[in-house]
Amino acid sequence: MSSEQERARRVVPFRAKVVEPIHLLPREERSRRIERAGLCLFALKGDDVYVDLLTDSGTGSLSTNQLAAMMTGDESYAGSRSFDKMADRFREITGLPFVIPSHQGRGAERVLNSVLVRPHSIVPGNSHFDTTKAHIELAGGRCVDCTIEAGKDSATVHPFKGNVDVPKLQKTIEEVGARNVAYVLITITCNSGGGQPVSMANIREVSTLCRARGVPVFFDAARFAENAWFIREREAGYGNKPVREIVREMFSYVDGCTMSSKKDAIVPMGGLIAVRDQGLFDALKTPTILFEGFYTYGGMSGMMMEALAQGLDDVMQEDYLRHRIGQIAQLGAGLRAAGVPIVEPVGGHAVFVDGRRFYPHVPEDQFPAQLLCVELYKEGGVRTVEVGANLIGRDPDTGENIRPALDLCRLAVPRRAYFQEHLDYVVDVVATVFEGQRDRTRGLAFEHEAAGIRHFSSTFRYL
Repeated sequence: MSSEQERARRVVPFRAKVVEPIHLLPREERSRRIERAGLCLFALKGDDVYVDLLTDSGTGSLSTNQLAAMMTGDESYAGSRSFDKMADRFREITGLPFVIPSHQGRGAERVLNSVLVRPHSIVPGNSHFDTTKAHIELAGGRCVDCTIEAGKDSATVHPFKGNVDVPKLQKTIEEVGARNVAYVLITITCNSGGGQPVSMANIREVSTLCRARGVPVFFDAARFAENAWFIREREAGYGNKPVREIVREMFSYVDGCTMSSKKDAIVPMGGLIAVRDQGLFDALKTPTILFEGFYTYGGMSGMMMEALAQGLDDVMQEDYLRHRIGQIAQLGAGLRAAGVPIVEPVGGHAVFVDGRRFYPHVPEDQFPAQLLCVELYKEGGVRTVEVGANLIGRDPDTGENIRPALDLCRLAVPRRAYFQEHLDYVVDVVATVFEGQRDRTRGLAFEHEAAGIRHFSSTFRYL
């Protein structure tokens, strides 16, 4: 690589214009506050936190172009020109003709699953996330995880660990019958598996299998642009293709998508459903009106739809994506250099620490990843989130705790929000906990296990 290419990789394609003060509380106060919160990271106040890596959802910084566009927002209840602008932009990028806004991604999931999922039907896919799984089960369906085996091992290096295991998917469809498969869901990138991408070849193969059997294929497209960047960087034949061209091909293989716009569209609030079929579009209108709002605003203001439309342009800029993915990779490299066990290779929106390998002597049923989240806050005011045994919950039929393949502490980096100094600080905090606590033998137990999506509000106690 030439010095010019190397320099280009280090270019930061934005600068700060407005800043938000943040403060680090004293260690004793941090310990008091997390204990008072029942060792639940979601129960902390924002002001309790110094570096907030709880989520990359709705936490990114707006661009000047987004702020300017918001001033032109049309707040008409029906037929808003801001909706037309947002929908046209999404059609142009993806090729999906019918677009319905929602207040955020889980609103889109609620609407889509209320139409497509019937009792006892299944939705196979690659490691469904928490709200996705909950909405499918609420509609009477069941999820079947068909992620490839490499995606279930944090130490295995594979360029596309989010891929669907196609033979397993085919066997699943044949066992239950295609008519009992509501749809197949491909999450790009695959959040629960470590922010791992899905290859174009895998998307194409899943699409071919399902179309031959009349089974719809949908994306959870919250991080579609990051997935496209990985295809460009890692998949043969795509190294010289523009990201926009890669995105358009990705979406050509699916029947529709849900999307939380709080991720790759870089807005504080918003989401959408997009579909290829007019009949399905018409069927989605009624539940949208019931759950979200009229189908040309869906719980979003005109101002936010303007920001979303511009955000779709922002995220497709290749200098932005190069910096975004590079920032996550640099965080991962710092943790790796400190010996911290992370999911390899590093994904797109977060670095995931393997809780079981971090605390090898803490029993799996004592929530090692949740313990790590708690200790990182106490050590340095860094808020993260568990993606593992707490999040995945219980089997809806048996009530037994599900034991996931991976028990992870996710360090999700907000877009355009933190500087390298913040991430260097995070590396120091994680490395300090790793050096000082790796020999722990006891973890956590529930103090109060919340019903449903339990990781948002369950509380814990030390064992």
